[in-house]
Formats: sequence, C-alpha cells, structure tokens
Amino acid sequence: MVMQLHLETLDRRQFVVGAGAAAAIFALFRSIPASAEKPQDFDATFKSIVGDAETGDSGVEITLPEIAENGNTVPFSIAVESAMSKDDYVKAVHLLSTGNPQPMIATFHFTPLSGTADVSGRMRLAKTQEIVAVAELSNGKFLVGKQMVKVTIGGCGG
Repeated sequence: MVMQLHLETLDRRQFVVGAGAAAAIFALFRSIPASAEKPQDFDATFKSIVGDAETGDSGVEITLPEIAENGNTVPFSIAVESAMSKDDYVKAVHLLSTGNPQPMIATFHFTPLSGTADVSGRMRLAKTQEIVAVAELSNGKFLVGKQMVKVTIGGCGG
C-alpha cells in the first residue's frame, strides 16, 4: 500500500489572513502587563514607598466600616494631622490593602495650597483584610494608620 501526500498551496489571501491573525494574537499577549500576570506582595509595595525610613503610628485617621457587606464598594475617608504650611505639609497619602491581588489602591497628592490633607472615596476589597494608609510628609518622615475591615461578599472576584 502506497500513501500519497497531497500538499495544497496557500493563495495570497489565505496567507495574509493567517499572518494577520497570528500578529494580532501575538500583540494581544505582549500587551498584557507583567503586574496583571502575578499579584504583587504587600510588603514589597510598602517597602517601595517607605524604604528604610522609620514610620510613626499617630496622625493618620482612617474611617472605614467595621463590616463591609459588599466588597465592590467600600467607603473610606483618610485625614492626616498637618499644619499644611510651606515648611510642613503632607506630600502624599498612599492607600494600601493587605488582601487584594494588587495592594496599591490609590495615591493622593497634596501641596500646602490644599489646606487640609484629607480625602474620601470608595474602594474595592477582595476579602477581609487590613487597610493601611501611609502619609508621606515634606520632611521625609512617614506616618502610618491601619484599620481592619471584614468583607462579607468579595469585590475582586473573591
């Protein structure tokens, strides 16, 4: 028994369609950022903000519900005690979570013209976790505030 092999040639249209599809798939997978591929570590994110500096435990007030019935929308407010003068002001407040796939929730920037260093909004939480607010002061110091939130229905797919 003799096997015969039949090869068909591609015409120009089939080649262009196939090459275009391959290029689109390649571009799609290359455009996925590395941060989406693997969750970041809370400790590494905290260290990238603070470095080796010592942190203070007073001066940052976080207001969160003790129990968030829906993790898709958890209200928060953060206030930092500061004179907000030219020489002494809050440069930024970093909002972090210990249990989300991406620990950095938001960063808020301030100037002496802001008047007060307070902010409020809503965030998404995946599960029960501790929320950490890091206030970066103009003199290079950092203040940290923490509060635990119990989430009954996760908002990040959890």
